[in-house]
Amino acid sequence: MMARGKSMPTLPKQPRQRGLRLGFSWAQIAIDAAVLFVLLGLGLLGFQDTFAGDWHYLVAGFGGIVLGLGVALASAYLRWNVWKTTGAAVLGYLVFGFALAAPTEAAVGFLPSLDALLVLVTGPVTAWKDILTVAAPVGVNGGMLVAPYLSGMLTALVAGLLAWRVRLPYWTVIPVLVMTVVGIMFGTKDAPMAVVRGMLLIMGAVAWLAWRHHRMRVQGTRTDTAGADAADTTTVSNPATARKMVWRRVGMGAAVLAVAGLLTASASPLLLQDQDRKVLRDVVDPPIELFDYPSPLMKFRQYVKDQREEVLFTVEGLPEGQRVRLAALDAYDGMVYNVNPQSGGNFSPVGDASRLSGTAETEIPNRATGTLDISIEAYNGVWLPGGGKLSGAVLQGPRADQLSTSLYYNDGNETALSTIPLQEGDSYTADVVFPVQVASEDLEGQDFGEIVMPELTGVPQVVPEKAAELTGNQDQPFGIVSGLASTLHESGAFSNGREGEVTSLSGHYAGRITQLLDAEQWIGDDEQYAVGMALMARSLDIPARVVMGFYPENYPADGGPIQIKGKDVHAWVEVNFANVGWIALDPTPDKDNVPTPPQQEPKSTPKPQVLQPPPPPQEQADLPPDTAPEPQDAEQEERSWWDQWGHIVMIVVYSLIPLLILMIPLLIIAILKGRRRKRRREAQTPAEQVSGGWSEVLSLATDLGSEPQRSGTRREHATELVGAFPTAAAGTTLLARRADQAVFGPGEPNEAQVADYWARVDENIAGMRDSVSGWQRFRAKYTPRSLMLEARARQRQRRQLKKQQRQADRARMAERRGGDRTAERQARTARRGGRSRGVRTVDQQASEKQE
Repeated sequence: MMARGKSMPTLPKQPRQRGLRLGFSWAQIAIDAAVLFVLLGLGLLGFQDTFAGDWHYLVAGFGGIVLGLGVALASAYLRWNVWKTTGAAVLGYLVFGFALAAPTEAAVGFLPSLDALLVLVTGPVTAWKDILTVAAPVGVNGGMLVAPYLSGMLTALVAGLLAWRVRLPYWTVIPVLVMTVVGIMFGTKDAPMAVVRGMLLIMGAVAWLAWRHHRMRVQGTRTDTAGADAADTTTVSNPATARKMVWRRVGMGAAVLAVAGLLTASASPLLLQDQDRKVLRDVVDPPIELFDYPSPLMKFRQYVKDQREEVLFTVEGLPEGQRVRLAALDAYDGMVYNVNPQSGGNFSPVGDASRLSGTAETEIPNRATGTLDISIEAYNGVWLPGGGKLSGAVLQGPRADQLSTSLYYNDGNETALSTIPLQEGDSYTADVVFPVQVASEDLEGQDFGEIVMPELTGVPQVVPEKAAELTGNQDQPFGIVSGLASTLHESGAFSNGREGEVTSLSGHYAGRITQLLDAEQWIGDDEQYAVGMALMARSLDIPARVVMGFYPENYPADGGPIQIKGKDVHAWVEVNFANVGWIALDPTPDKDNVPTPPQQEPKSTPKPQVLQPPPPPQEQADLPPDTAPEPQDAEQEERSWWDQWGHIVMIVVYSLIPLLILMIPLLIIAILKGRRRKRRREAQTPAEQVSGGWSEVLSLATDLGSEPQRSGTRREHATELVGAFPTAAAGTTLLARRADQAVFGPGEPNEAQVADYWARVDENIAGMRDSVSGWQRFRAKYTPRSLMLEARARQRQRRQLKKQQRQADRARMAERRGGDRTAERQARTARRGGRSRGVRTVDQQASEKQE
């Protein structure tokens, strides 16, 4: 109790702690934010081809990253709980989303509107499906930008919270990897700078995590979630030693990253040279069923007879010799030549019609580009007239918006489809890459392309027989197909079956093709000749397809508008050649090559009829089974597990290739440690085996971060380890004492004692590992720290032995030189003494005798 009248001493008021939970400086926070911005941005670049490089996706993605990092920093600084952090993230998503994720729906590009709000609310659910089912580039309308915006914001938010509110620095790499995987899976087959981005991501993440780990060790920071760990790795108090350890880790990390980067860059082309890149859009089937749309070839005779002089559409800009294509047909079921129903997944909804395939002229040799202005008149089909590979289409007319949402495009077949039939008044401007045009001599010696074609069913028996007959001994690829086309063109007769012409049935079902090829005189039009040649080529395993389209008899000299009428309809065959592409061949005879009319037979005189008995009943002939699959059968056909999930498995495997290559050094370290343990356990003498067991304990302690002094004894080392790993203190002291007894004792330990010692070593090692966290155990298993220290110790020992050897050699040389000098001095002394005493030497006596 204090005396009355005396006030209690006032303590200085402590400032309220509103800083970050980990006490980082603002410079460190800025470095963390900058690194996360770059690493997450590398993953965001996976959307590059999905949006065809449109800057809107970069603004949306990087804006989401900045927003997520800002919310994470505010949450860590203000110590928000989960609900406050989530509320701030949702509010920020909506406020900034009008300008970043829905600029085309927002008022004036950034102000709130009902359409933009609807996009932001529904986008997190629908954007992921839409971005996969829409052909790339997907455009920026309809909430497509929600995908990069939301993925960037969420991964940045989680990465920032893990970086500034969780002590373990390595968890921050998880959202970075998630962002990278999202960019890969929702991208296209053409990954932009995949190897470079992967190497930068790995190198940047490893360097940043190593820096964060060192920073936490130096600062001695703690977290609320992990708590203080008394058994954490030992910190180094000596600044010089600490700097040396940092530079050593930096050097090792740089070496590992360099090796892993080189291996990744070298191995990726070898591992994936024959593999197509798989992404999610390859395994997600867009909502289109080709059974709902009949083959355009079924209306061939309708154009010829009913709409012969009727203008179907007007095209402007068509170069001379080029054609307007409707569809490329590659499947036959005995009744109709159609677009392969299984390729419905390749017809992707068009997101941005102005950029469909994004193919540049320089990327496709032997193909010219151009622009066609097409105005629809009497044509009312669903197949969009075009000139070849569509690189873009600008829709016009009153139904432009409606048609833009109904377009599907198949880049492989170069075919566009509108679920809403075209009608008079529709118009569009198409940027096209026209089909390949090469000289015949350039195709000689070229092999057929390795194209996977759908299996044909219901092919008449006469087709392969006639194909073998017409090709003969021809063995050159171009000679085979050109021979088929030229034989049909020269030997066949043309007839549309119109009034005044020789009868020619319409259609291309199996019976009609049999009638064409099995007749003494071939009669038909483009429909029958194109199908007949394509079937014969396919029977010879030649990649061929039927193409239906239009081209006029005469092209205007100035490239002006051309009115395409029903009489301009044609069908031809395309054959794929390796390194060239699809080449058009025309097997149809010229229109002036009419068939020879049959000779008129004389009329016979009728005879009176005689009632004949009825013919005996005949057994009903067995008709061949219908091999064409019904639509419902094709839909209900069961797919194997690999067909359904194999592509996703391959996506994950390809994504992990750089990580697997990076793990090669870790595997080498584990193998070296295993060999070191075996060598210690199987040393020559029992004493060395026991000493090796103690060395195994010291190696683990070194890998766990507690490096004993090199000059200490075993018992001094044990004392240091007891302080670092108190839970294994008793076992450590006992092992040190028993190792001294085995090495310095009077006798050698027996095998049982050695085995017991190693069993206690394993128990002590397990106790040391249990005293640290799981991450520290994992790091100790694969760190090369003890291996490098032992290698340097052996190197010092070798240098010391060499130094001792050199010193011994110098001593022997000095001793030898010293002995020689002593003998010489003694000889000179003896000679001088003899002359002074008058004593003659033997030489002197011999010389006197000679005199």
